[in-house]
Amino acid sequence: MLGVVRILSLLLVPLLLGSARGLHNASQRTFEIDYGHNCFLKDGQPFRYISGSIHYFRVPRFYWKDRLLKMKMAGLNAIQTYVAWNFHEPQPGQYEFTGDHDVEHFIQLAHELGLLVILRPGPYICAEWDMGGLPAWLLEKESIVLRSCDPDYLAAVDKWLGVLLPKMRPLLYQNGGPIITVQVENEYGSYYTCDYNYLRFLQKHFQYHLGEDVLLFTTDGVHERLLQCGALQGLYATVDFGAGVNITAAFLIQRKSEPKGPLVNSEFYTGWLDHWGQPHSTVKTEVVASSLHDILSRGASVNMYMFIGGTNFAYWNGANTPYQAQPTSYDYDAPLSEAGDLSEKYFAVRDVIQQFEKVPEGPIPPSTPKFAYGRVGLKKLKTVEEALNLLCPSGPVKSVYPLTFIQVKQYFGFVLYRTTLPQDCSDPTPLSSPFNGVHDRAYVSVDGVPHGVLERDIVITLNITGKAGATLDLLVENMGRVNYGSFINDFKGLISNLTLASKILTDWEIFPLDMEDAVCNHLGTWDGHDSGCAHSASDYTLPAFYVANFSIPSGIPDLPQDTFIQFSGWTKGQVWINGFNLGRYWPARGPQMTLFVPQHILVTSAPNTIIVLELERAPCGRGGPELCTVEFVDRPVIGAVKTHSHVPADQHQDSWLDRV
Repeated sequence: MLGVVRILSLLLVPLLLGSARGLHNASQRTFEIDYGHNCFLKDGQPFRYISGSIHYFRVPRFYWKDRLLKMKMAGLNAIQTYVAWNFHEPQPGQYEFTGDHDVEHFIQLAHELGLLVILRPGPYICAEWDMGGLPAWLLEKESIVLRSCDPDYLAAVDKWLGVLLPKMRPLLYQNGGPIITVQVENEYGSYYTCDYNYLRFLQKHFQYHLGEDVLLFTTDGVHERLLQCGALQGLYATVDFGAGVNITAAFLIQRKSEPKGPLVNSEFYTGWLDHWGQPHSTVKTEVVASSLHDILSRGASVNMYMFIGGTNFAYWNGANTPYQAQPTSYDYDAPLSEAGDLSEKYFAVRDVIQQFEKVPEGPIPPSTPKFAYGRVGLKKLKTVEEALNLLCPSGPVKSVYPLTFIQVKQYFGFVLYRTTLPQDCSDPTPLSSPFNGVHDRAYVSVDGVPHGVLERDIVITLNITGKAGATLDLLVENMGRVNYGSFINDFKGLISNLTLASKILTDWEIFPLDMEDAVCNHLGTWDGHDSGCAHSASDYTLPAFYVANFSIPSGIPDLPQDTFIQFSGWTKGQVWINGFNLGRYWPARGPQMTLFVPQHILVTSAPNTIIVLELERAPCGRGGPELCTVEFVDRPVIGAVKTHSHVPADQHQDSWLDRV
């Protein structure tokens, strides 16, 4: 027996020694800057990253591994992601880190696939995301100065970082995880406050929660004035620029802030963002490939923004000034499409990388199959006005003057504003927002008769008719908060008084509408009926819900599959499938005509429920022979040209156009 014990002991010695060596090696993991040789050092060896941006909050968790693996097989050795604060703290002190919000799992998944991670936790991220990732509830203090040393802002940031960053610390490279660098703030030099004490506050808190050895960096555009306010000693300054830029000149701008150290383009734009009513943005593949080759030939590290754009599901899209909202699709003309499909640009980028680094061998995961389920007919349920008891069960807030979304604690979606006409308007009478106070679109009706739409920056006066005492309703839609520039404190709703024939309207009932609860728990069980509509000479129908059920055969292999939903004949609205908020559709304005439907929200075991909220004109709502149908197709249409430009001539100085 003693002999057996001795043998087992001898066998265990090398295993224990190997384990100890492994622990020692893990403790020796380092990622730092070698200023003498102008490069990064990974575990003491020269290193440069070739990275791509993917936002976990724009890709369903169901597809995280597929997208990350495709990025790995393109030759990337790292990925970059933002952390959207408002995605994780929708209400003060209420945190969401499960399911699609599980950023820790996303980072671990990248680690398992052998990808390093560049983390950009903000707190401001821009990203064409609602309010640049800042929670709308910060605006409950109306005078708050965002992205500054405003004490209320700093208190909220301090609390948030105290929740997020401890979750990130075990995932740092030196702690055995994949995170090699962490960005502080985002393009801060483009913001008007230029508050170095704010950057120092962030630097101190990042180091407190992540450790003194964490490699922190900043990113700004290639203008000296931007790095003057965006850079800070102790934070490595990097730049961002797109294809076709003079790369030598761009990196010389970085060198003015960082005379030594690695050259880094933290956002090399592979495409560009879209706006409703503007053509779909594209960047030629050969231009992207040529610029990428030039960057890599200089030994620079680079992150491609975006490598996959994904989708602004629900209400998450941002907007720019002069006010232009971004669409549901965030395809970005990236190497991987919104639906994760391989593109010509993907293979061109892979070919360039292959000239500088070894690309993984083996098959590249194919584009996911798509299925055209065909046309589905919808029936009308109720108008929004008829559904108020379900949409706002607690009843209205009453106020002499209109209140903003924030004041009634409604951060997204819709609010119905109701008052009565104080005078007889038998002749067309101007209903006006003289201070451009409709943020962002108001669907106007009098006694159930639709009269048209007031729209921010575009339509501030509308003629209406009605008798004294008639009910005036304005269903106001938040189209997405500004995410870039000086005006990110973007209040929604009726943010100033409305006038009727130049007289201020008072005595409002304000209904915050809980669309998600109604869709998930009530609307799908209603019996559809056409409630009709008072006669209207206008070309509008009342905002109303429409519903349909459709079945996917369970006997066909590999179903359900991804698909796209198309709204031929519809105008503008919101759509849910099985309670999942797919986002906004607006074929009347474009360029996006289809919405991406990921397979994981579809079922074969029961009928799938579609609920559509049409805000302006339904194809079956005008007494004609048209049917209210949607169609599931197997190809996206995100580039239909509508040329509906509403950019005013007097653009704000810090317009998003400055970034181009």
